Amino acid sequence: MKYILTFLLINLYLFSCNTKEDNRPNILFIMSDDHAYQAISAYDDRLINTPNIDRLAEEGIMFTNACVTNSICAPSRATILTGKFSHLNGKIDNHSPFDTAQITFPQLFKNAGYQTAMFGKLHFGNNPKGVDDFLILPGQGDYINPKFLGKEKDTIITGYVTDIITDLTLDWFKNKRDKSKPFLMMYLHKAPHRAWWPRADKFAEFYEKTFPEPPTLFDDYSNRGSAAKSAEMNLLTHMRYMEDSKVRPSTIKEMGGAEPEIVYVNSQKNLVRSNPNQFFSRYGRANDMQKAEYDITLDKISDDFKKNWPKMNNVEKMRWKFQRYMQDYLATISSVDDNIGRVLDYLDDSGLDKNTIVVYTSDQGFYLGEHGWFDKRFIYDESFKTPLLIRWPNTIKPGITNDEMVQNLDFAQTFLEAAMIDAPKDMQGESLMPLLKGDNDKWDREEVYYHYYEYPSVHMVKRHYGIVSKDYKLVRFYYDVDEWEMYDRKNDPNEMNNIYENEEYSDIRENLHIRLEKLRDKYQDSDELNEFYIQKYLNKNKKKN
Repeated sequence: MKYILTFLLINLYLFSCNTKEDNRPNILFIMSDDHAYQAISAYDDRLINTPNIDRLAEEGIMFTNACVTNSICAPSRATILTGKFSHLNGKIDNHSPFDTAQITFPQLFKNAGYQTAMFGKLHFGNNPKGVDDFLILPGQGDYINPKFLGKEKDTIITGYVTDIITDLTLDWFKNKRDKSKPFLMMYLHKAPHRAWWPRADKFAEFYEKTFPEPPTLFDDYSNRGSAAKSAEMNLLTHMRYMEDSKVRPSTIKEMGGAEPEIVYVNSQKNLVRSNPNQFFSRYGRANDMQKAEYDITLDKISDDFKKNWPKMNNVEKMRWKFQRYMQDYLATISSVDDNIGRVLDYLDDSGLDKNTIVVYTSDQGFYLGEHGWFDKRFIYDESFKTPLLIRWPNTIKPGITNDEMVQNLDFAQTFLEAAMIDAPKDMQGESLMPLLKGDNDKWDREEVYYHYYEYPSVHMVKRHYGIVSKDYKLVRFYYDVDEWEMYDRKNDPNEMNNIYENEEYSDIRENLHIRLEKLRDKYQDSDELNEFYIQKYLNKNKKKN
Protein backbone atom coordinates (compact mmCIF):
# COMPACT_ATOMS: atom_id res chain seq x y z
CA MET A 1 0.00 0.00 0.00
CA LYS A 2 2.91 2.30 0.87
CA TYR A 3 4.48 1.77 -2.56
CA ILE A 4 1.17 2.36 -4.36
CA LEU A 5 0.67 5.63 -2.47
CA THR A 6 4.23 6.75 -3.29
CA PHE A 7 3.67 5.87 -6.97
CA LEU A 8 0.46 7.90 -7.09
CA LEU A 9 2.08 10.91 -5.40
CA ILE A 10 5.00 10.87 -7.85
CA ASN A 11 2.65 10.70 -10.84
CA LEU A 12 0.47 13.47 -9.42
CA TYR A 13 3.58 15.65 -9.05
CA LEU A 14 4.72 14.89 -12.61
CA PHE A 15 1.24 15.62 -13.95
CA SER A 16 1.15 18.96 -12.15
CA CYS A 17 4.57 19.86 -13.56
CA ASN A 18 3.56 18.96 -17.09
CA THR A 19 0.34 20.91 -16.89
CA LYS A 20 1.81 23.93 -15.10
CA GLU A 21 0.96 27.10 -16.98
CA ASP A 22 3.89 28.71 -18.77
CA ASN A 23 3.85 32.29 -17.48
CA ARG A 24 6.73 33.62 -19.50
CA PRO A 25 5.67 36.81 -21.30
CA ASN A 26 4.29 36.80 -24.81
CA ILE A 27 6.02 39.12 -27.26
CA LEU A 28 4.28 41.05 -30.03
CA PHE A 29 6.95 42.70 -32.18
CA ILE A 30 5.44 45.30 -34.52
CA MET A 31 7.72 46.84 -37.13
CA SER A 32 6.94 49.12 -40.02
CA ASP A 33 9.22 50.03 -42.92
CA ASP A 34 10.73 53.53 -43.15
CA HIS A 35 8.44 55.01 -40.49
CA ALA A 36 9.99 58.31 -39.41
CA TYR A 37 9.68 59.12 -35.72
CA GLN A 38 8.52 62.60 -36.85
CA ALA A 39 5.38 60.91 -38.19
CA ILE A 40 4.22 59.59 -34.82
CA SER A 41 2.27 62.11 -32.78
CA ALA A 42 3.77 60.89 -29.50
CA TYR A 43 7.09 62.22 -30.84
CA ASP A 44 5.82 65.16 -32.90
CA ASP A 45 2.17 66.04 -33.57
CA ARG A 46 2.70 68.58 -36.38
CA LEU A 47 2.20 66.13 -39.25
CA ILE A 48 -0.20 63.39 -38.18
CA ASN A 49 -2.23 62.04 -35.30
CA THR A 50 -1.45 58.39 -34.48
CA PRO A 51 -3.63 57.62 -31.44
CA ASN A 52 -3.11 53.87 -31.46
CA ILE A 53 0.68 53.92 -31.65
CA ASP A 54 0.56 56.68 -29.04
CA ARG A 55 -1.24 54.26 -26.72
CA LEU A 56 2.04 52.39 -26.36
CA ALA A 57 3.77 55.60 -25.25
CA GLU A 58 0.98 56.39 -22.80
CA GLU A 59 0.92 52.85 -21.39
CA GLY A 60 4.65 52.11 -21.59
CA ILE A 61 8.01 53.67 -22.43
CA MET A 62 9.03 55.89 -25.36
CA PHE A 63 12.71 56.04 -26.35
CA THR A 64 13.82 59.35 -27.87
CA ASN A 65 17.36 58.31 -28.81
CA ALA A 66 16.64 54.87 -30.30
CA CYS A 67 18.69 54.34 -33.45
CA VAL A 68 19.94 51.80 -35.96
CA THR A 69 23.35 50.38 -36.81
CA ASN A 70 22.93 50.65 -40.61
CA SER A 71 20.03 52.69 -42.01
CA ILE A 72 18.75 50.50 -44.82
CA CYS A 73 16.00 47.88 -44.82
CA ALA A 74 17.45 44.37 -45.11
CA PRO A 75 20.64 45.03 -43.11
CA SER A 76 18.59 46.56 -40.32
CA ARG A 77 16.35 43.50 -40.20
CA ALA A 78 19.37 41.18 -40.20
CA THR A 79 20.79 43.09 -37.23
CA ILE A 80 17.50 42.75 -35.37
CA LEU A 81 17.29 39.00 -36.02
CA THR A 82 20.92 38.19 -35.20
CA GLY A 83 21.82 40.81 -32.59
CA LYS A 84 25.01 41.48 -34.57
CA PHE A 85 26.39 44.34 -36.66
CA SER A 86 26.28 44.11 -40.44
CA HIS A 87 30.01 43.47 -40.73
CA LEU A 88 29.61 40.27 -38.66
CA ASN A 89 26.25 38.98 -39.89
CA GLY A 90 27.36 39.71 -43.49
CA LYS A 91 24.18 41.50 -44.59
CA ILE A 92 25.87 44.83 -45.26
CA ASP A 93 23.44 46.01 -47.96
CA ASN A 94 20.15 45.11 -49.60
CA HIS A 95 21.89 42.95 -52.23
CA SER A 96 24.31 40.73 -50.33
CA PRO A 97 22.87 37.34 -49.32
CA PHE A 98 21.92 36.60 -45.73
CA ASP A 99 23.82 33.72 -44.18
CA THR A 100 20.98 31.44 -43.07
CA ALA A 101 23.36 29.32 -40.99
CA GLN A 102 23.35 32.10 -38.40
CA ILE A 103 21.24 31.77 -35.28
CA THR A 104 18.32 34.19 -35.13
CA PHE A 105 16.36 34.97 -32.01
CA PRO A 106 13.07 33.38 -33.28
CA GLN A 107 14.94 30.06 -33.48
CA LEU A 108 15.93 30.41 -29.85
CA PHE A 109 12.34 31.18 -28.87
CA LYS A 110 11.01 28.19 -30.75
CA ASN A 111 13.60 25.90 -29.18
CA ALA A 112 12.63 27.23 -25.75
CA GLY A 113 8.98 26.27 -26.20
CA TYR A 114 7.47 29.44 -27.63
CA GLN A 115 4.95 29.30 -30.46
CA THR A 116 6.27 31.59 -33.20
CA ALA A 117 4.64 33.32 -36.18
CA MET A 118 5.49 36.01 -38.72
CA PHE A 119 3.18 37.95 -41.03
CA GLY A 120 4.14 40.78 -43.38
CA LYS A 121 7.45 42.04 -44.71
CA LEU A 122 10.71 40.27 -43.88
CA HIS A 123 12.50 41.66 -46.99
CA PHE A 124 14.97 38.83 -47.55
CA GLY A 125 14.70 35.06 -47.80
CA ASN A 126 11.51 33.06 -48.18
CA ASN A 127 11.74 30.56 -45.32
CA PRO A 128 12.47 32.27 -42.00
CA LYS A 129 14.00 29.89 -39.48
CA GLY A 130 12.40 29.33 -36.13
CA VAL A 131 8.94 30.40 -37.31
CA ASP A 132 6.07 27.91 -36.93
CA ASP A 133 3.68 29.79 -39.20
CA PHE A 134 4.25 32.60 -41.68
CA LEU A 135 3.04 34.46 -44.73
CA ILE A 136 5.63 36.99 -45.89
CA LEU A 137 5.84 39.37 -48.82
CA PRO A 138 8.41 38.56 -51.51
CA GLY A 139 11.07 41.28 -51.30
CA GLN A 140 9.40 44.68 -51.07
CA GLY A 141 5.96 43.26 -51.79
CA ASP A 142 2.97 45.21 -53.12
CA TYR A 143 0.42 47.49 -51.52
CA ILE A 144 -2.47 46.34 -53.72
CA ASN A 145 -3.55 42.67 -53.97
CA PRO A 146 -0.18 41.45 -52.66
CA LYS A 147 1.42 38.06 -53.13
CA PHE A 148 2.58 36.22 -49.99
CA LEU A 149 5.09 33.41 -49.60
CA GLY A 150 3.83 30.75 -47.20
CA LYS A 151 5.16 27.80 -45.28
CA GLU A 152 2.96 25.45 -47.27
CA LYS A 153 1.98 27.47 -50.36
CA ASP A 154 2.16 30.94 -51.87
CA THR A 155 -0.97 32.99 -52.35
CA ILE A 156 -2.28 36.30 -53.70
CA ILE A 157 -4.77 38.01 -51.39
CA THR A 158 -7.15 40.65 -52.69
CA GLY A 159 -7.17 43.86 -50.71
CA TYR A 160 -4.85 46.44 -49.19
CA VAL A 161 -1.61 45.12 -47.74
CA THR A 162 -1.78 46.79 -44.31
CA ASP A 163 -5.29 45.47 -43.70
CA ILE A 164 -4.34 42.01 -44.95
CA ILE A 165 -1.26 41.68 -42.73
CA THR A 166 -3.44 42.61 -39.77
CA ASP A 167 -6.18 40.17 -40.79
CA LEU A 168 -3.60 37.37 -40.94
CA THR A 169 -2.22 38.32 -37.53
CA LEU A 170 -5.65 38.45 -35.89
CA ASP A 171 -6.68 35.17 -37.50
CA TRP A 172 -3.61 33.52 -36.01
CA PHE A 173 -4.41 34.89 -32.57
CA LYS A 174 -8.02 33.75 -32.74
CA ASN A 175 -7.70 30.41 -34.50
CA LYS A 176 -4.12 29.12 -34.44
CA ARG A 177 -2.62 30.15 -31.13
CA ASP A 178 -1.70 27.32 -28.78
CA LYS A 179 -2.98 28.62 -25.45
CA SER A 180 -0.66 26.31 -23.53
CA LYS A 181 2.41 28.15 -24.87
CA PRO A 182 3.67 31.72 -24.80
CA PHE A 183 4.00 33.29 -28.24
CA LEU A 184 6.42 35.38 -30.27
CA MET A 185 4.45 37.17 -32.97
CA MET A 186 6.30 39.25 -35.59
CA TYR A 187 3.72 41.60 -37.13
CA LEU A 188 5.64 43.38 -39.91
CA HIS A 189 4.17 46.16 -42.05
CA LYS A 190 5.27 47.05 -45.57
CA ALA A 191 4.09 50.65 -45.14
CA PRO A 192 5.24 53.34 -45.37
CA HIS A 193 7.90 52.15 -47.84
CA ARG A 194 8.20 53.83 -51.25
CA ALA A 195 6.29 53.89 -53.59
CA TRP A 196 3.57 55.12 -51.27
CA TRP A 197 0.20 53.73 -52.33
CA PRO A 198 -2.39 54.49 -49.65
CA ARG A 199 -5.69 52.65 -49.44
CA ALA A 200 -8.12 54.37 -51.81
CA ASP A 201 -10.18 56.10 -49.11
CA LYS A 202 -7.05 57.39 -47.35
CA PHE A 203 -5.66 58.44 -50.74
CA ALA A 204 -8.70 60.68 -51.25
CA GLU A 205 -8.77 61.94 -47.66
CA PHE A 206 -5.12 62.96 -47.41
CA TYR A 207 -5.00 64.57 -50.86
CA GLU A 208 -7.15 67.33 -49.38
CA LYS A 209 -4.67 68.01 -46.54
CA THR A 210 -1.78 70.48 -46.35
CA PHE A 211 1.23 69.86 -44.13
CA PRO A 212 3.82 72.18 -42.53
CA GLU A 213 7.21 72.31 -44.21
CA PRO A 214 10.38 71.48 -42.27
CA PRO A 215 12.66 74.48 -41.68
CA THR A 216 15.49 72.83 -43.67
CA LEU A 217 13.43 72.03 -46.79
CA PHE A 218 15.60 74.35 -48.91
CA ASP A 219 18.95 73.36 -47.38
CA ASP A 220 21.86 74.23 -49.69
CA TYR A 221 24.27 71.88 -47.82
CA SER A 222 26.79 74.61 -47.07
CA ASN A 223 28.98 73.92 -44.03
CA ARG A 224 28.76 70.20 -44.81
CA GLY A 225 31.06 67.82 -46.69
CA SER A 226 30.67 66.34 -50.17
CA ALA A 227 28.39 63.47 -49.03
CA ALA A 228 25.37 65.68 -48.38
CA LYS A 229 25.97 67.65 -51.57
CA SER A 230 26.23 64.57 -53.82
CA ALA A 231 23.40 62.43 -52.41
CA GLU A 232 20.54 61.81 -54.83
CA MET A 233 17.40 62.04 -52.73
CA ASN A 234 16.32 65.63 -53.26
CA LEU A 235 12.57 66.14 -53.57
CA LEU A 236 12.83 68.54 -56.48
CA THR A 237 15.56 66.77 -58.42
CA HIS A 238 15.11 63.07 -57.65
CA MET A 239 11.50 62.49 -56.66
CA ARG A 240 9.56 61.07 -59.62
CA TYR A 241 6.38 62.61 -61.01
CA MET A 242 4.83 59.26 -61.88
CA GLU A 243 6.43 56.90 -59.39
CA ASP A 244 6.11 59.18 -56.37
CA SER A 245 3.69 62.02 -57.07
CA LYS A 246 1.22 59.74 -58.92
CA VAL A 247 0.89 61.91 -62.03
CA ARG A 248 -0.51 59.69 -64.76
CA PRO A 249 1.96 58.69 -67.52
CA SER A 250 -0.57 59.91 -70.10
CA THR A 251 -0.50 63.35 -68.47
CA ILE A 252 3.30 63.54 -68.61
CA LYS A 253 3.18 62.58 -72.27
CA GLU A 254 0.39 65.05 -73.00
CA MET A 255 2.48 67.86 -71.55
CA GLY A 256 5.24 67.22 -74.01
CA GLY A 257 7.76 64.84 -72.57
CA ALA A 258 8.68 61.59 -70.88
CA GLU A 259 10.06 61.53 -67.38
CA PRO A 260 13.82 60.89 -67.53
CA GLU A 261 15.29 57.66 -66.27
CA ILE A 262 16.99 57.44 -62.89
CA VAL A 263 20.68 57.03 -63.76
CA TYR A 264 23.69 56.49 -61.52
CA VAL A 265 27.28 55.31 -62.04
CA ASN A 266 28.20 52.06 -60.35
CA SER A 267 31.62 51.04 -59.03
CA GLN A 268 32.69 49.90 -62.49
CA LYS A 269 31.90 53.35 -63.93
CA ASN A 270 28.95 51.92 -65.85
CA LEU A 271 25.62 53.68 -66.10
CA VAL A 272 22.77 51.92 -64.33
CA ARG A 273 19.25 52.85 -65.42
CA SER A 274 15.87 52.24 -63.88
CA ASN A 275 12.47 52.43 -65.53
CA PRO A 276 10.58 55.54 -64.31
CA ASN A 277 7.25 53.78 -64.90
CA GLN A 278 8.00 50.73 -62.77
CA PHE A 279 6.33 51.84 -59.56
CA PHE A 280 3.27 53.36 -61.21
CA SER A 281 2.69 49.87 -62.63
CA ARG A 282 1.83 48.79 -59.06
CA TYR A 283 -1.51 50.43 -59.70
CA GLY A 284 -1.96 47.86 -62.48
CA ARG A 285 -2.40 45.18 -59.81
CA ALA A 286 -5.74 46.70 -58.85
CA ASN A 287 -8.94 45.14 -60.18
CA ASP A 288 -11.53 47.25 -61.97
CA MET A 289 -13.48 48.05 -58.81
CA GLN A 290 -10.31 49.12 -56.97
CA LYS A 291 -9.11 51.21 -59.93
CA ALA A 292 -12.42 53.04 -60.02
CA GLU A 293 -11.85 54.07 -56.39
CA TYR A 294 -8.28 55.22 -57.06
CA ASP A 295 -9.12 56.96 -60.34
CA ILE A 296 -11.08 59.74 -58.64
CA THR A 297 -7.98 60.97 -56.81
CA LEU A 298 -5.55 60.14 -59.62
CA ASP A 299 -7.58 62.34 -61.96
CA LYS A 300 -7.50 65.19 -59.44
CA ILE A 301 -3.71 64.92 -59.16
CA SER A 302 -3.19 64.99 -62.91
CA ASP A 303 -5.63 67.88 -63.39
CA ASP A 304 -3.82 69.84 -60.68
CA PHE A 305 -0.47 69.05 -62.29
CA LYS A 306 -1.61 70.18 -65.76
CA LYS A 307 -3.12 73.38 -64.40
CA ASN A 308 -0.33 74.54 -62.12
CA TRP A 309 2.98 72.95 -63.09
CA PRO A 310 3.80 75.02 -66.22
CA LYS A 311 3.69 78.30 -64.29
CA MET A 312 5.57 77.13 -61.19
CA ASN A 313 9.17 78.10 -60.41
CA ASN A 314 11.53 75.64 -58.71
CA VAL A 315 10.61 76.78 -55.20
CA GLU A 316 6.92 76.22 -55.94
CA LYS A 317 7.66 72.85 -57.56
CA MET A 318 9.60 71.78 -54.48
CA ARG A 319 6.68 72.71 -52.28
CA TRP A 320 4.20 70.92 -54.56
CA LYS A 321 6.28 67.75 -54.49
CA PHE A 322 6.64 67.97 -50.71
CA GLN A 323 2.86 68.14 -50.25
CA ARG A 324 2.25 65.21 -52.62
CA TYR A 325 4.90 63.22 -50.77
CA MET A 326 3.44 63.94 -47.34
CA GLN A 327 -0.13 63.26 -48.48
CA ASP A 328 0.69 59.72 -49.63
CA TYR A 329 3.35 58.84 -47.05
CA LEU A 330 1.21 59.92 -44.12
CA ALA A 331 -1.91 58.29 -45.57
CA THR A 332 -0.16 54.91 -45.52
CA ILE A 333 0.82 55.53 -41.88
CA SER A 334 -2.77 56.36 -41.00
CA SER A 335 -3.71 52.83 -42.12
CA VAL A 336 -0.86 51.35 -40.07
CA ASP A 337 -2.11 53.18 -37.00
CA ASP A 338 -5.73 52.09 -37.56
CA ASN A 339 -4.68 48.47 -37.87
CA ILE A 340 -2.40 48.52 -34.86
CA GLY A 341 -5.45 49.72 -32.98
CA ARG A 342 -7.33 46.61 -34.11
CA VAL A 343 -4.58 44.36 -32.74
CA LEU A 344 -4.21 46.25 -29.46
CA ASP A 345 -7.99 46.13 -28.97
CA TYR A 346 -7.92 42.36 -29.46
CA LEU A 347 -5.16 41.95 -26.89
CA ASP A 348 -7.08 44.07 -24.40
CA ASP A 349 -10.44 42.38 -25.02
CA SER A 350 -8.97 38.88 -24.78
CA GLY A 351 -6.91 39.62 -21.68
CA LEU A 352 -3.66 38.82 -23.49
CA ASP A 353 -2.45 42.36 -22.88
CA LYS A 354 -1.70 41.58 -19.23
CA ASN A 355 1.22 39.28 -20.06
CA THR A 356 2.30 40.54 -23.48
CA ILE A 357 5.26 42.76 -24.26
CA VAL A 358 4.25 44.97 -27.21
CA VAL A 359 7.04 46.65 -29.17
CA TYR A 360 6.59 49.21 -31.94
CA THR A 361 9.53 50.27 -34.07
CA SER A 362 10.66 50.83 -37.66
CA ASP A 363 13.61 49.32 -39.49
CA GLN A 364 15.07 52.85 -39.63
CA GLY A 365 14.10 56.50 -39.81
CA PHE A 366 13.25 58.51 -42.91
CA TYR A 367 13.53 62.04 -44.27
CA LEU A 368 10.26 63.92 -44.51
CA GLY A 369 11.62 66.86 -46.46
CA GLU A 370 14.32 67.72 -43.92
CA HIS A 371 17.39 68.94 -45.85
CA GLY A 372 15.19 68.72 -48.95
CA TRP A 373 15.39 64.92 -48.81
CA PHE A 374 13.41 61.71 -48.83
CA ASP A 375 14.85 58.21 -48.15
CA LYS A 376 17.36 57.37 -45.37
CA ARG A 377 20.94 55.83 -45.26
CA PHE A 378 22.75 58.71 -43.55
CA ILE A 379 23.92 58.87 -39.94
CA TYR A 380 22.12 62.22 -39.71
CA ASP A 381 19.30 62.07 -37.18
CA GLU A 382 16.16 61.75 -39.32
CA SER A 383 17.60 58.59 -40.90
CA PHE A 384 19.64 57.27 -37.98
CA LYS A 385 16.97 57.57 -35.28
CA THR A 386 13.98 55.26 -35.22
CA PRO A 387 10.77 55.13 -33.17
CA LEU A 388 10.78 52.70 -30.26
CA LEU A 389 7.83 52.29 -27.91
CA ILE A 390 7.37 49.34 -25.55
CA ARG A 391 4.43 48.37 -23.33
CA TRP A 392 4.74 45.70 -20.63
CA PRO A 393 2.06 45.90 -17.94
CA ASN A 394 3.26 45.55 -14.34
CA THR A 395 6.88 45.85 -15.43
CA ILE A 396 7.20 49.12 -17.37
CA LYS A 397 5.86 52.19 -15.61
CA PRO A 398 3.25 53.80 -17.92
CA GLY A 399 4.00 57.08 -19.67
CA ILE A 400 7.76 57.31 -19.19
CA THR A 401 10.29 58.72 -21.67
CA ASN A 402 13.91 57.61 -21.94
CA ASP A 403 16.74 59.38 -23.79
CA GLU A 404 19.49 56.74 -23.50
CA MET A 405 21.38 55.67 -26.62
CA VAL A 406 19.74 52.35 -27.54
CA GLN A 407 19.87 50.47 -30.84
CA ASN A 408 18.05 47.84 -32.85
CA LEU A 409 21.14 45.76 -32.05
CA ASP A 410 19.70 45.43 -28.53
CA PHE A 411 16.31 43.97 -29.37
CA ALA A 412 17.25 40.29 -29.53
CA GLN A 413 18.99 40.24 -26.16
CA THR A 414 16.17 42.21 -24.56
CA PHE A 415 13.54 39.75 -25.78
CA LEU A 416 15.65 36.77 -24.76
CA GLU A 417 16.19 38.07 -21.25
CA ALA A 418 12.48 38.86 -20.87
CA ALA A 419 11.71 35.26 -21.86
CA MET A 420 14.47 33.84 -19.62
CA ILE A 421 16.34 32.38 -22.60
CA ASP A 422 20.14 32.45 -22.70
CA ALA A 423 21.56 34.72 -25.42
CA PRO A 424 24.43 33.47 -27.63
CA LYS A 425 27.78 34.90 -26.64
CA ASP A 426 28.40 36.39 -30.10
CA MET A 427 25.41 38.74 -29.89
CA GLN A 428 26.69 42.30 -29.61
CA GLY A 429 23.80 44.26 -28.14
CA GLU A 430 22.82 45.01 -24.57
CA SER A 431 19.54 44.05 -22.98
CA LEU A 432 17.25 47.03 -22.39
CA MET A 433 15.80 45.33 -19.33
CA PRO A 434 17.32 47.77 -16.80
CA LEU A 435 15.74 50.70 -18.66
CA LEU A 436 12.39 48.93 -18.96
CA LYS A 437 12.36 48.29 -15.22
CA GLY A 438 13.45 51.82 -14.36
CA ASP A 439 16.93 50.75 -13.19
CA ASN A 440 18.69 53.45 -15.23
CA ASP A 441 21.72 53.37 -12.93
CA LYS A 442 22.49 49.90 -14.27
CA TRP A 443 22.77 51.22 -17.85
CA ASP A 444 26.27 52.46 -18.68
CA ARG A 445 26.34 52.89 -22.48
CA GLU A 446 27.29 56.44 -23.46
CA GLU A 447 27.56 56.14 -27.25
CA VAL A 448 26.68 53.91 -30.19
CA TYR A 449 28.40 52.84 -33.41
CA TYR A 450 27.04 53.15 -36.95
CA HIS A 451 28.26 51.87 -40.33
CA TYR A 452 26.64 52.28 -43.77
CA TYR A 453 27.98 50.41 -46.83
CA GLU A 454 25.68 50.53 -49.89
CA TYR A 455 27.61 52.80 -52.29
CA PRO A 456 27.77 53.40 -55.24
CA SER A 457 24.07 52.67 -55.55
CA VAL A 458 20.65 54.26 -55.73
CA HIS A 459 20.60 57.62 -53.86
CA MET A 460 24.42 57.71 -53.89
CA VAL A 461 24.96 58.11 -50.15
CA LYS A 462 28.66 57.63 -49.53
CA ARG A 463 29.94 54.86 -47.25
CA HIS A 464 30.53 56.07 -43.72
CA TYR A 465 30.89 55.05 -40.10
CA GLY A 466 30.75 57.00 -36.89
CA ILE A 467 30.10 57.40 -33.18
CA VAL A 468 27.05 59.09 -31.69
CA SER A 469 26.50 60.18 -28.10
CA LYS A 470 23.68 62.25 -26.64
CA ASP A 471 25.75 65.39 -27.23
CA TYR A 472 27.95 64.80 -30.29
CA LYS A 473 28.35 62.92 -33.54
CA LEU A 474 31.63 62.13 -35.32
CA VAL A 475 31.54 60.64 -38.83
CA ARG A 476 34.05 59.45 -41.39
CA PHE A 477 32.99 59.23 -45.06
CA TYR A 478 35.23 56.93 -47.10
CA TYR A 479 35.67 54.86 -50.29
CA ASP A 480 35.99 57.59 -52.96
CA VAL A 481 36.61 60.36 -50.41
CA ASP A 482 38.14 60.60 -46.95
CA GLU A 483 36.23 63.27 -45.06
CA TRP A 484 35.31 63.81 -41.43
CA GLU A 485 32.26 65.57 -40.04
CA MET A 486 31.27 66.41 -36.49
CA TYR A 487 28.02 67.80 -35.08
CA ASP A 488 26.91 69.30 -31.79
CA ARG A 489 23.58 67.51 -31.30
CA LYS A 490 22.39 69.72 -28.46
CA ASN A 491 23.15 73.14 -29.98
CA ASP A 492 22.65 72.19 -33.63
CA PRO A 493 19.76 69.67 -33.65
CA ASN A 494 19.18 70.13 -37.40
CA GLU A 495 22.86 69.23 -38.06
CA MET A 496 23.50 72.20 -40.32
CA ASN A 497 27.07 72.99 -39.25
CA ASN A 498 30.02 70.63 -39.51
CA ILE A 499 32.27 71.66 -36.60
CA TYR A 500 35.07 69.18 -37.27
CA GLU A 501 37.62 71.94 -38.02
CA ASN A 502 36.35 74.24 -35.27
CA GLU A 503 39.18 74.56 -32.76
CA GLU A 504 36.74 75.35 -29.95
CA TYR A 505 35.78 71.67 -30.13
CA SER A 506 39.32 70.28 -30.57
CA ASP A 507 39.46 68.49 -27.21
CA ILE A 508 36.02 66.97 -27.73
CA ARG A 509 36.98 65.95 -31.27
CA GLU A 510 40.13 64.15 -30.14
CA ASN A 511 38.25 62.39 -27.37
CA LEU A 512 35.58 61.25 -29.87
CA HIS A 513 38.29 59.84 -32.15
CA ILE A 514 39.67 57.78 -29.27
CA ARG A 515 36.24 56.55 -28.27
CA LEU A 516 35.36 55.73 -31.88
CA GLU A 517 38.39 53.47 -32.21
CA LYS A 518 37.51 51.76 -28.94
CA LEU A 519 34.00 51.10 -30.27
CA ARG A 520 35.39 49.68 -33.51
CA ASP A 521 37.60 47.34 -31.50
CA LYS A 522 34.72 46.36 -29.22
CA TYR A 523 32.45 45.49 -32.14
CA GLN A 524 35.27 43.92 -34.22
CA ASP A 525 35.06 46.34 -37.13
CA SER A 526 38.20 47.48 -38.95
CA ASP A 527 39.64 49.08 -42.09
CA GLU A 528 40.60 45.58 -43.24
CA LEU A 529 36.94 44.56 -43.10
CA ASN A 530 36.01 47.73 -45.00
CA GLU A 531 38.45 46.79 -47.74
CA PHE A 532 37.16 43.20 -47.78
CA TYR A 533 33.59 44.37 -48.37
CA ILE A 534 34.69 46.93 -50.98
CA GLN A 535 36.52 44.25 -52.95
CA LYS A 536 33.56 41.92 -52.61
CA TYR A 537 31.32 44.69 -53.96
CA LEU A 538 33.69 45.35 -56.89
CA ASN A 539 33.90 41.66 -57.76
CA LYS A 540 30.11 41.32 -57.66
CA ASN A 541 29.75 44.18 -60.13
CA LYS A 542 32.42 42.69 -62.40
CA LYS A 543 30.38 39.50 -62.67
CA LYS A 544 27.24 41.50 -63.46
CA ASN A 545 28.93 43.49 -66.18
